[in-house]
Amino acid sequence: MSDLYVDGNALAGPLMDIFAVDMSMAQGTCAHCGDRGMVAQMHVYDHAAGMVARCPSCQEVNMRLVRGPDRAWLDLRGVVALEIPLAAPTERA
Repeated sequence: MSDLYVDGNALAGPLMDIFAVDMSMAQGTCAHCGDRGMVAQMHVYDHAAGMVARCPSCQEVNMRLVRGPDRAWLDLRGVVALEIPLAAPTERA
């Protein structure tokens, strides 16, 4: 395995295009080791056609993201749950 990875912040822009919220602060639970952490902490390998995010604790694949011109493929089978923080609704005056 190569040490040529960037942190999970590399996924923030591409995931924001899909989810319309900042995903770097989302909390994921690794399906392999059970470690829980932010997407921003994942080790992201982006030297191929897609991006592969690995658990920083056990290095198992947590997610894969491939973008095409008009669609995206997101594989989350390595994440048990993904808790996505949402902005609080604004109060009406």
